Amino acid sequence: MAKRKLGPFMVESVGLGCMSLSYAYGTPPGDTEGEALLHRALDLGYDFLDTAALYGVGHNETLIGRALKSRRDEFILASKCGIRLGEGGIKAPRVLDGSRAGVTAVLDESLSRLGVDTIDLYYLHRLDPKTPIEESVGALADAVTAGKIRSIGLSEVSAATLRRAAAVHPIAALQTEYSLWTRNPELGVLAACHELGTTFVAFSPVARGFLAGGVTDPAALTDGDIRRTMPRFQGDNFAANNALFTAFAQMAADLGHTPAQLSLAWLINRDADLVTIPGTASVPHLEENWAARDIVLDPATMTALDALINQSTVHGHRYSPAMNAAIDTEDYPAAEAA
Repeated sequence: MAKRKLGPFMVESVGLGCMSLSYAYGTPPGDTEGEALLHRALDLGYDFLDTAALYGVGHNETLIGRALKSRRDEFILASKCGIRLGEGGIKAPRVLDGSRAGVTAVLDESLSRLGVDTIDLYYLHRLDPKTPIEESVGALADAVTAGKIRSIGLSEVSAATLRRAAAVHPIAALQTEYSLWTRNPELGVLAACHELGTTFVAFSPVARGFLAGGVTDPAALTDGDIRRTMPRFQGDNFAANNALFTAFAQMAADLGHTPAQLSLAWLINRDADLVTIPGTASVPHLEENWAARDIVLDPATMTALDALINQSTVHGHRYSPAMNAAIDTEDYPAAEAA
């Protein structure tokens, strides 16, 4: 398929979310393995890499900067500010900080860790309720003027917040979780992105591994795996959702695709403008995801997928109450398994 617009850039419809190379899902790979995966991604043709200051408390940015220093001109680089750790080290609680001083300080740290003078796309990772979005975007706009970043993005914000932000400076991209089992962007953000010329970037497009068949027993997840805190992976909710996956996996097999590829293809076929950033620490999965770019799904298949997995058939909220309190996105009421 043709490349897609991402602010002032053109990228493939499948990019790479780099978070799992440092934390979140299972045990992260060693740096040698992580570097090899990053090089394989560029060799395949991946041209959009997404990281954040928060991932591994700076480790992810350092890894990318070191591994890909000699190949910097081969990809569009995105990172994020707006969340930092409080006092107490790596296990300290997260603090939302979208203040001008906070944005500026984290950006300078990102530039240093990545070993670059300019970051192509820099997101506000979360809306700071203590700071008007106009202040946060104003700080990022100053960074554009200073040449530290080339474009501005927002993460996990509502359509209303996007419109306020866009009144200060054009917003190149907005990223939020979007997949068959998370439809929140359909409540307003997708329409606002189209209206404003902002590219929508879908993170967790294979449902945090669930729609790739990567979670068969939540009890087997490692202690630090963030999915342990997510209601959809717990108890009766997981059992109900797993029944959906069984039917979904059969549909994928009948079509000659893997479940992960079908998940990505659904998004790519649903909206000709959006970009996906599946993450993985596995080279075979990296290659599997890349092959989804060229899958064309007919209307009957799209309709069948929509009917099988949607906001009414999935059980449990996507976030725990504590995590949900830190986001600004529109929301569906969560169905709980009986």
